[in-house]
Amino acid sequence: MSRFLMADAPVAIGVLQRELLLPQAGGFCSFEGWVRQTNDGRAVSGIDYKAFRPLALTEGQAILEEATARFAICAATAMHRIGYLAVGETAVWIGVAAPHRDAAFGACRFIIDEIKRRVPIWKQEHYEAGETGWVACHDVR
Repeated sequence: MSRFLMADAPVAIGVLQRELLLPQAGGFCSFEGWVRQTNDGRAVSGIDYKAFRPLALTEGQAILEEATARFAICAATAMHRIGYLAVGETAVWIGVAAPHRDAAFGACRFIIDEIKRRVPIWKQEHYEAGETGWVACHDVR
């Protein structure tokens, strides 16, 4: 079962989190990325996320498998939205369950960094002034 999800509508984050509530896990770490109202000094009204879905799903799942092999974690799930999102909406969510917090924190950071670097997702910002612009999604911290 793939634990990397792409959604074109809001997702109930609580459901994703509950799936990681495992008896062998003593800790949980999550990251949630939202559409912010400014970027590089420009007022943003929303972002339109585009993806090459087949490759994005495959690469996202590979990242989760790498995290599981690299860190002492029980399980990890990640979700990235596609389509138009307004300011404040959740664009990406990652959850990691592990026996200990250090592994959960490390795996969570690894997953978001690798998603930004490797998964073919592009974003077109919509600005309050009416223009749009494509913004790099890779390795921005």
